[in-house]
Amino acid sequence: MKIDFAREIALKIIYNVDEKKAYSNILLDEFLNENRQKLNIKDVNFISEIVYGVISKKLTLDVIIKKYSNIKLNKISKWTLNILRIGAYQIIFLDKVPKSAAVNECVNLAKKYNYKSANFVNAILRKIEKKDYEEIDKITDIIERLSKKYSMPEWIVKELFKEYEIDILEQILKVFNEKPVTTIRINNLKTTKEEVKEILRKSNIEHIDVDKSDFLHLKGIKDISNLEIFKDGYITVQDIGAGAIVKMLQPKENEKVLDACSAPGGKTTYIAQMMNNKGQIIAWDLYPNRLNLVAENAKRLGIDIIKTQAKDATIFDSKYVEKFDKILLDVPCLGLGVIKRKPDIKWQKKETDIEEITKIQIKILQNCFYYLKKGGNLVYSTCSILKDENEDIIKLFVEECRKNNQEIKILESKKIIPNTLNDGFYMCKICKEL
Repeated sequence: MKIDFAREIALKIIYNVDEKKAYSNILLDEFLNENRQKLNIKDVNFISEIVYGVISKKLTLDVIIKKYSNIKLNKISKWTLNILRIGAYQIIFLDKVPKSAAVNECVNLAKKYNYKSANFVNAILRKIEKKDYEEIDKITDIIERLSKKYSMPEWIVKELFKEYEIDILEQILKVFNEKPVTTIRINNLKTTKEEVKEILRKSNIEHIDVDKSDFLHLKGIKDISNLEIFKDGYITVQDIGAGAIVKMLQPKENEKVLDACSAPGGKTTYIAQMMNNKGQIIAWDLYPNRLNLVAENAKRLGIDIIKTQAKDATIFDSKYVEKFDKILLDVPCLGLGVIKRKPDIKWQKKETDIEEITKIQIKILQNCFYYLKKGGNLVYSTCSILKDENEDIIKLFVEECRKNNQEIKILESKKIIPNTLNDGFYMCKICKEL
């Protein structure tokens, strides 16, 4: 019995995500790096497809597996259940994989990881057909149908349904299940967009130009860490929406800027890039190991104006009052805008998290506004698309400022609804008036 190595790697990643509540993108990178010599590009792409596909569509897959299982899902071993999910995903969503191959390879995995379950896995997978997914459309209850069709917890569907019309909501949920596009930012401290495009052409890497910007969308590539232009600091990974937040801040040369929630450093390094690496950026984060990522990114990109500090932005520090020209607050959030990139989010977050996270968000905004110089600008942002974390936070903050006679002005705000090429973000620019 020969086990398909790519499927086995995918199974191990999914199992560890399920059991250890680890993030799939981090585990995927770790497993791929450990086994790089044994895998070709086809294997890497297939593993990524299975991992993100199964994790993203877990709820839908479980609905279909439950239909044919005489054992409750919570009574099935985790190894067996994840093998069933991998098989069901291939049968329903991957047209290029023959059903017989999907079934046989999963049975082989079952024989290795839970031998007694092999016949059980074989029986269930042979019954599953694409029509099982199509039948979900017959569910009459809107919330239940959208939840099961797009593999989204009902509480998230309900929250979004409060804010968006049904056609927009369904489009958002559909996008959440799409494969994320890899978007790169050109580091113009070291190179130009035209030079990067020429290097990509010579490497046969397809790309889509985003006019009048520092960004390119890459096609058919998920992992760019082994590209020489990445290692040399010519490019870095960043979504256009994340870049738009920095552009709204409009950092200038020789300013003193605070990035109060900086790790892993994508926006921090873009601030430095827009400042032409001239001035000073103070980068805070709660955890020193996450700040190491900021420092590593900065070094690779040739940036030396960022100073990292392990600091909790929810705790007020009087020594920073009116010290900064610009402040970026990309605050902790539920992250619903980036679900297609981090599908684990929808299984790890709970409805009760909204109240807890909004308390943190308003506290950071209240504290850090004191650190802004008069005449300076602050951008509050999240990668969430819920009003609770965005417009409602700004509304509450404005009301409190007026009560305290603080002179502020909302200069602009923007919400990016997730689409095929962009993640979802909210951003609001606030001025502390003279």
